[in-house]
Amino acid sequence: MSDEIFHKTISELRKMLDNHQVSPVELVKIYLNRSKNINPTINSVLTHTEDLALSSAKLAEKTINNKKSKLLTGIPSMVKDNISTSGIETTAASKILSGYIPPFDATVIKNLHQDQALICGKTNLDEFAMGSSTENSAFGSVKNPINTTKVPGGSSGGSAASVSAGQCVFALGSDTGGSIRQPASFCGITGMKPTYGLVSRFGLIAFGSSLDQIGPLAKSVKDCAIILNSISSVDKNDSTSIKRPFKDFGEKIGKSIKGLKIAIPKEYLVNGIEQGVRNAYEKSLIELERGGAILEEITLPLTDHALSVYYIIAPAEASSNLSRYDGIKYGTSVTGGKNSIEHTFLSRGFGFGDEVKRRILLGTYVLSSGYYDAYYLKAQKVRTLIRNEFNNAFKNFDAIVTPTTPNVAFNLNEKINDPFQMYLNDVCTIPVNIAGLPAISVPNGIENNLPTGLQIIGPRMGDPTVIQIAHYYEEISEWKRKIQNIIK
Repeated sequence: MSDEIFHKTISELRKMLDNHQVSPVELVKIYLNRSKNINPTINSVLTHTEDLALSSAKLAEKTINNKKSKLLTGIPSMVKDNISTSGIETTAASKILSGYIPPFDATVIKNLHQDQALICGKTNLDEFAMGSSTENSAFGSVKNPINTTKVPGGSSGGSAASVSAGQCVFALGSDTGGSIRQPASFCGITGMKPTYGLVSRFGLIAFGSSLDQIGPLAKSVKDCAIILNSISSVDKNDSTSIKRPFKDFGEKIGKSIKGLKIAIPKEYLVNGIEQGVRNAYEKSLIELERGGAILEEITLPLTDHALSVYYIIAPAEASSNLSRYDGIKYGTSVTGGKNSIEHTFLSRGFGFGDEVKRRILLGTYVLSSGYYDAYYLKAQKVRTLIRNEFNNAFKNFDAIVTPTTPNVAFNLNEKINDPFQMYLNDVCTIPVNIAGLPAISVPNGIENNLPTGLQIIGPRMGDPTVIQIAHYYEEISEWKRKIQNIIK
């Protein structure tokens, strides 16, 4: 079968499967073979779940023969390795969880199984989802399949790379400060962070609980809508879970954007933004205006504080969430300590990588007596102001459009020893998580043979409008097709 199959979307493969041009078993074998051949080069997949995928494919085949297939029935997928999968090792790319096999499925996994999507593997990530390049994994860095000397972005770099490289049709990632959208931009695909609470976090290994959100990485905007329809559900096991006020994430796909008011915040054209990224962004605005959207520049001055707020709140929540991994009740245990304190010290010292340790230390510091009010409490107050600033903007606008990242994919090892420069990669994406808003990244250009991304942000529960605008742009710009030509 032609390599073109690896560029096909869910909808295209759905027709092929239902018309019996290919069977689920044949399709999953095609993708697994490709993935196993490519993976030694890009290291995007930590575990291939071949037995699960093949057994699920046989059941999917029966469903298709009985003409009862759903949109995801028989579609090969991958899942970020911080999402719990029953009976399958789930490590969060950390030595401290090496060998951990969950006894339960995350809610999103149950939902995928219910729709008979085929899970082909668990993808690599920055350890505990802490990073912007997927170089912090205990199991080695992931390489960008478009150019293997570059990073794929992070922390969902393995998921983004696996979709871009054709190892699967779609993948799930998690987004705490841009960890779906930034790697989607770097790898030339589409990635969406839905409104906080629309997708259950039950079974997601926690990093920053008030910021984390599971979402899709896929080959098209429509694919993202299809996946979100599957994984989004009310869940009694997640106290932040909410019922979506609309039936379908893609309900506005195909509708005109004429008359929609789109805000252009000047703060997102930050100092140091690459000229190629700026050029692609400005051309995107022209295309949206041609479609009848009404564009207006606005100011969101509190954006400048978002990075600082994030790197207080996220590490604080991480230090709390990761305290359970003590080598006694949870996590890898290292022997040799004279007492429980030494035992925990040795286990955590061995089990956690440098970036995780850095964030635990920072989080513990801002939560400590004497500093809680000065840092954590103040950051929470500024977070409220940032949220209010967005809410006020959305009283007058349907969406906000920005670059996804200030630069294209950078070289491996270029920023790994400079945490501040690494953190700046998320300057455009972090405010969305702080405010709990939906946002999507779609390809919008090629600079130095590397893709750039356009970020579309919506108000809380404005996910269908975000998808509407993104789909319109994807169709008229054709960057999706153009970027396929530079993917090896």
